[in-house]
Amino acid sequence: MTLLQRSTAVSEPRHRAERPPGRRRSRWLAASTTVAVAVSLLGLTAPAANAAPNTTITLTFDDANADQIAAAAKINGLGMPGTFFTPSGFIGATGYMTVAQVLALQAAGNEIAGHTVTHPDLAQMGTDEVKRQVCNDRVNLTNMGLNVTNFAYPFASLTPEVQTIVQGCGYNSARGLGDLESKVAGTAGFGFAEAVPVPAADLYDTKAPDEVDNTWTLLDMQNLVTKAVANGGGWVQLTFHHIGAGTDPTSGSADPLTVSTDLFNQFADWLAQQKAAGSIDVKNVRDVIGGASQPVVAGPAAPPAVTTGNLVKNPSLETDGPAATGLPKCWAQGGYGTNTRTFTKVAPGHAGTATAAQQMVMSAWTSGDGKLLPTLDLGECAPSAIAGHTYQMKAWYKSTAPTQFELYYRTGLGTWTYWTASPLANAATGWTQATFTTPAVPVGASAISFGLNLISTGTLVTDDYELYDTVSVKTFSDVATTNQFYNEISWLSNNLITQGYPDGTFKPLTSINRDAMAAFLYRLAGSPAVPANAPTFTDVAPSNQFYNEIRWLAAQGISTGYPDGTFRPLDPVNRDAMAAFLYRYNGKPAVPSTAPTFPDVSTGNLFYNEIRWLAATAITTGYPDGTFRPVQAITRDAMAAFIYRYNLNFPKGM
Repeated sequence: MTLLQRSTAVSEPRHRAERPPGRRRSRWLAASTTVAVAVSLLGLTAPAANAAPNTTITLTFDDANADQIAAAAKINGLGMPGTFFTPSGFIGATGYMTVAQVLALQAAGNEIAGHTVTHPDLAQMGTDEVKRQVCNDRVNLTNMGLNVTNFAYPFASLTPEVQTIVQGCGYNSARGLGDLESKVAGTAGFGFAEAVPVPAADLYDTKAPDEVDNTWTLLDMQNLVTKAVANGGGWVQLTFHHIGAGTDPTSGSADPLTVSTDLFNQFADWLAQQKAAGSIDVKNVRDVIGGASQPVVAGPAAPPAVTTGNLVKNPSLETDGPAATGLPKCWAQGGYGTNTRTFTKVAPGHAGTATAAQQMVMSAWTSGDGKLLPTLDLGECAPSAIAGHTYQMKAWYKSTAPTQFELYYRTGLGTWTYWTASPLANAATGWTQATFTTPAVPVGASAISFGLNLISTGTLVTDDYELYDTVSVKTFSDVATTNQFYNEISWLSNNLITQGYPDGTFKPLTSINRDAMAAFLYRLAGSPAVPANAPTFTDVAPSNQFYNEIRWLAAQGISTGYPDGTFRPLDPVNRDAMAAFLYRYNGKPAVPSTAPTFPDVSTGNLFYNEIRWLAATAITTGYPDGTFRPVQAITRDAMAAFIYRYNLNFPKGM
């Protein structure tokens, strides 16, 4: 199976390690952090007769992977239960458990626990989306007939607010990762077990070692148990993902979060021996934490679907995310396979010295890919989609290696599925725009996500993403693809700033009137509410089609009209006035002392500084002969170019 032909379900970000860098706490509340006692690595000395074991082991399994079913049968056959942290959006997808299998696990004495709906990084999300992910996962699992009282954070990523939300959703505890000593570098001195009973301060971030992966040996796993016993006991949660051949069933690639069946069975047999000897006990999380089952709490409804304009939120990557991870709001890192990738905010971006872009460096690669893409969520950020429609996507990039769009779609409760990929685009040293039109969105899909990837070592920088439903993409009969401003006019139309004329034309060489310019700037601002006390003009009646847009322009101080109280809506806009409008729209910033000048714009010109500012931002370059031609009426195609370049220099973010 090639990287371009995957066809199975995938929750994209899930394939990175559960614990992101910097997650570990450096404290331990158990009795001792320094005791080192020689112990047998093949077995433990049995405690005195009738003495309760001082150490409890919990076997936890994350993500509802179907290859965990055989592991459950193994431990249950040995008289040991497990806790299965289950994203409800994964259930029923290819490579994951079915509802019947999850119910059977519960019936066999195992615990089913929450792990969000789609397995996102909760620290990167807004409050309402966190509530949807955490609360609705419990709602969904409960509706399937499951008793869910405990939770685990995807990627062990949390904030104090996320902890509070988990508690508010009715969970009795929540597991972290990477807080206890293990074979993983940097964990020495963290202690060997969580205290029992669990301190109240730890209930919503219970300590656990790093997850077990394909580098662990039998001795590594045994050490988690023997060292806890030898150092005063407590509670140790082991975390497993895949049990089997080491291939992730959702991508066909090797998943490092895998333990072979033989190794797992050896450990399970050894653990059962320790339990039989009375050295330890094996319980699920519910039996350790206790507590009654709390009422189910539903999360807030998702925002209404947006189906027109650019469907990507924070498309220029300007607004930072809520956590200090270097990722922009509404964007997440994605990837699978065995590789090393890092993401960094870089400047300048695609356009404008004050803009930002995102850089991904793939420093090591064996398999899989890496990418930045809109968060695979339940409605806060993921672009809405309509089944049967096709979508046009665009993004600007620079790359040292070939890149391509990878696409995903959401169905059902929140299952994200790999969809397709665009053809590979060549490496590019300068900014290049990648474009792709999708096939028809599959039946049942309600959202899509996409990102440019790397499938080798290299560096990829991306910026200024666009996504449009092709139903709403308009072309104009008088704007050929060869028009020098074709892309700018298309952007203006796709973003609902212009609708053209009823006859299907744009009239690119016609001068633009002042009332139409007011409408364009108003729509560029997002069509905000017009203040009730916004100024009026004697020659702009309420019946004017752009009455409110003109009042908004005046309320913002972008236009003051003429001294006689008129606005003169049908007068053409000259190039110098256009410079003034955009300058004021930007908040009248300081003009750099090095800003360009034009021979036909003297210091006595009413808009001398505004024109220089426009040139300093590269929104205008003037004419080839070095002039600006300030009193020349601006044509509609040139106006489209000015507004397009303005948006690139000063993107709105979120």
